[in-house]
Amino acid sequence: MEDASAITSLPDDPQALKQIILNLSCERDERTRERDDWHVKFLRVETELLRLKKWYYGPRADRLQTPGDVAQMLLTFATDLESRPVNPNDLPTDEPLPEGGTVRRVRRGRRNLASLENLHVIRKEHDLPEDQKPCPCCGEMRQRIGSETSWQVEFIPGRFERIEHVRIKYACTHCEQNAEYPQITLADKPAQPIDKGMAAPGLLAYVVTSKFSDFLPLYRLENIFQRNGLEISRATQSVWCGDVADLLRPLYDLMVRRVLSSHVICTDDTVMPMLWPGKTKQARMWVYVGDEHNPYHVFNFTLGRGRDGPATFLKGYKQTLVADAYGGYDGVVVGNDITRAGCWAHARRKFVDAEKTHPSIAAEAVGMIKRLYVVEDHSKGLDVGQRLALRQRESVPILSMLKDKLFGWRDQLLPKHPMAEAVNYTLNQWKELNVYATDGAVPPDNNASEREMKRICLNRKNSLFVGNERGGQTAAILSSLTSTCRRHDIDPQRYLTQLLMNMPATPISCLCDWLPDQWQRRNPSQPG
Repeated sequence: MEDASAITSLPDDPQALKQIILNLSCERDERTRERDDWHVKFLRVETELLRLKKWYYGPRADRLQTPGDVAQMLLTFATDLESRPVNPNDLPTDEPLPEGGTVRRVRRGRRNLASLENLHVIRKEHDLPEDQKPCPCCGEMRQRIGSETSWQVEFIPGRFERIEHVRIKYACTHCEQNAEYPQITLADKPAQPIDKGMAAPGLLAYVVTSKFSDFLPLYRLENIFQRNGLEISRATQSVWCGDVADLLRPLYDLMVRRVLSSHVICTDDTVMPMLWPGKTKQARMWVYVGDEHNPYHVFNFTLGRGRDGPATFLKGYKQTLVADAYGGYDGVVVGNDITRAGCWAHARRKFVDAEKTHPSIAAEAVGMIKRLYVVEDHSKGLDVGQRLALRQRESVPILSMLKDKLFGWRDQLLPKHPMAEAVNYTLNQWKELNVYATDGAVPPDNNASEREMKRICLNRKNSLFVGNERGGQTAAILSSLTSTCRRHDIDPQRYLTQLLMNMPATPISCLCDWLPDQWQRRNPSQPG
């Protein structure tokens, strides 16, 4: 009845009716916009929640989680399996299966036996007691006919040793008898890493390796030392690390110059908290990864994330910088005439993070990016020219198709939709993301530098912060050396021990001989 009365109460004027219809249409559109806005806000909050939950609880790998993606992976696997040629050796034989219908695989031999060859051997012989050597039948002494050998691996905890340096004095008794200066001379001892310090090179190398390669906080190292019979406070160890960094600063500066001569540098940064009045200051640690001709990892500590840090470090550099989309690099690139390359891993991560908001777009985008990395897998072992030709032939068409897809997705999505942000991120970085397709020496991402940031994150998690700016510089220098050792599969303890033994007497002109890669060439048999 109310609807009927409302219809009868409508005006007869066509203009008035049109105005009513227009008002209702506007009201409907406004409600639709509000509903879309609330839906987008919900999707953004859901995306952020899922990203934080994944960061806090979930796996670190950027993988799609939709069932459709799993099905697609299974379909691709089955297709690849059918296309592979059949090896006759893989065909089943006519031999009957064992009872139960299953085949049990037996692992024969031991793994990693080669590493046992480097261990010191202690031989222990186990003989029969004298009363058991006579034969129980005839009573005659039994003869030794052989032996049976087995192996065990034992661990002997480290120990401290006190080295006493005795410097012999000489004097001329003849001059002394003649009331002349007796010409007293004291024998020299080798130059030490810390002058008049009690820490020998091996102990300093152990402290540095434990903190910057094994990420062990100094207070835990203090407890370990105490269990082994010597109390060395964490404050003393911290001073030692600073002294070692000061001694190795010239070698670090040489590594910086070598990295800056690279054709391609990968970079990334992360928070490195520093003690500050009231609360910790959010300082930053940057890493710069040199190319294959300058294989060094250099860390740089700054008090903030402003562009002044990379601008100062990269001053005069005019080649290619691989980095994420951080805006601070824009001024650095323009000011230094640097070619900036983008990171496809970051672009892919944007689609993975927004997967729940639009699974079909995420699956298609990630699938096309995966095809780019399949091309990269095929380019392993090729030189720069061959890799560039392969990318031009196979990657460029994929990039062209992906670009068309991105424009189509942008037109169909609301501007603030989480998936639209992933699309816009990729389109805004499109020029940088395509640099690798024009230079065979440029990697498609900066994962090399991101991997090195993990050592800073582990150190930050265990040690919490650096005490001051000098502590940050110390961490940068020592992290550079231990990280480069890892790149070359070098034992940092052995390398640093030899380095600290020889560095005090090494002239500047011979510093290059102590770069980690050069040291490894002189010590090829040293196990990593």
